[in-house]
Amino acid sequence: MLLIASREGWAQTPTPAASATASDVAALREQVQALTETVKALQQQVKDQQATLEKANITGNQGPQSEATPSVASAPLPTPLPGASAQESFPTTDSSVVANAPTAPGAPAVNANGTPTGQFPTTDESVVATPAGAISSATGAPPTETSTRSLTQPITIAGGGKNYMNISFDGMFALAGSSARDLSHIEVGDHDPQQRGFNARNIELAFDGAVDPYFEGFANVVFKLDNDNETEVEVEEAFMQTTNLPFGLQLKGGQFFAAFGRLNPMHPHVWDFADDALVHGRLLGPDGLRGVAAQVSWTLPTPWYSQLILASQNGRGSTGFSFRNPGDNGIFFSRETTDREARGLQDFVWIPRWENSVDLSPTQVVLAGVSGAFGSNETGANARTQIYGGDLFYKWKSAHAEGGFPFVKWQTEMMYRRFEAGRGVDESFPVAETFHDWGLYSQVLWGFRKGWVAGLRGDYLHMQNSRFTDDQDRQSRSRISANLSWYPTEFSKLRLQYNHDFLESNFFLADREVDSVFLQFEFILGAHGAHKF
Repeated sequence: MLLIASREGWAQTPTPAASATASDVAALREQVQALTETVKALQQQVKDQQATLEKANITGNQGPQSEATPSVASAPLPTPLPGASAQESFPTTDSSVVANAPTAPGAPAVNANGTPTGQFPTTDESVVATPAGAISSATGAPPTETSTRSLTQPITIAGGGKNYMNISFDGMFALAGSSARDLSHIEVGDHDPQQRGFNARNIELAFDGAVDPYFEGFANVVFKLDNDNETEVEVEEAFMQTTNLPFGLQLKGGQFFAAFGRLNPMHPHVWDFADDALVHGRLLGPDGLRGVAAQVSWTLPTPWYSQLILASQNGRGSTGFSFRNPGDNGIFFSRETTDREARGLQDFVWIPRWENSVDLSPTQVVLAGVSGAFGSNETGANARTQIYGGDLFYKWKSAHAEGGFPFVKWQTEMMYRRFEAGRGVDESFPVAETFHDWGLYSQVLWGFRKGWVAGLRGDYLHMQNSRFTDDQDRQSRSRISANLSWYPTEFSKLRLQYNHDFLESNFFLADREVDSVFLQFEFILGAHGAHKF
């Protein structure tokens, strides 16, 4: 068009008269030559612009845009119909053009989710900019701002509209050495090292994502290798929770860890030590207190963070350890269990919690909470269990921290359990007993430089003596643990830990001391959802 217009302009130039001088003819030739060069330059600019747009469209379909490339709309450009003259797309900041940009022929103005389907490319920031947390209508995934994808971004599977799902894989292994041959008894957690040599007790596949505008879902499937290298699988968590209820309320339902204390809701790969705390493993169980449940939480309208939580669980099986647990082969604490169905609300486990957090300063925060768990147990027709807990957490982080370092964390937790044990399995100990067990742990973590953390933990567990049973779980003990952890990146970890255990004597068991060393190594593929602070 430019060439035709130029030629038309040239054609409209008055023809020089016969009497024109030689200088006039020379000047006219110079003008014609200048116009010709201008037309060639314009043609080359059009070709360059077309090539740039084609390159931008290809790049936009294959991956994130380069910071140096002008931004285009996230949706692909409409393809011209065969035989029709192609309408060139070009970037523009003209708001009047953008506002009236046409959509593809026959396409609705909005899609099923109510998202505009206009496909006009533009560099207008008011059009291109996407609100934080918005989902791309073209890919169903959160938009990226630059061409450099951060390693911390999740593996995202598009689900259409505003649905998405993140997937991650976590492999945690340990090499163990111990002076005790029965390491599976010394270690109280099911995900702890269970034998001398190599252990793979927590290989986790995690999923999380938005279900719809009202719910989000989470799931954790754990694979474990026992001492015979046989694979065990457990659905550790699988639940959904609301995202936008009024008045600070949130509902949660499915299979999940109870909000009891600090340690119980945490997955093993975020523990600060290679093994479980004694009081947690013996009172709440080797697998922690979790089960199929419903929970409601309310964030109070206070100037500081304050939340009330109430959950109700089935409390049945090994994950309801101190409650409706049938035990091993129908025996728990050397009592024959009933393994009955729930008779009413009194057989469920009710788990209340109240937690508060206060910022002491811009670099210091403290969190305190109290928890409870109340329900029936399987050792008698009307036997009941009550567990009470209190926890305290403090963290200091330097005002000049780099990547979260340096920092100091102190965490302590105390539990008390009242367990009504029914009659024994035979006449050797026919009477019922009520056990009063308690314990605590306290740990300090020092992140002294980026990627390096030193930790020290002390445990104490008091198990009331029984005159009728020699159950090894009913043995008081204490432990001191020290470790050093190195995080090359947030996707890998190496940890060296030393434990010294003191097991006290009772009516049936002798005292002893045990030394153990663990070398733990872990890797993560994909992004793992953040855990509760």
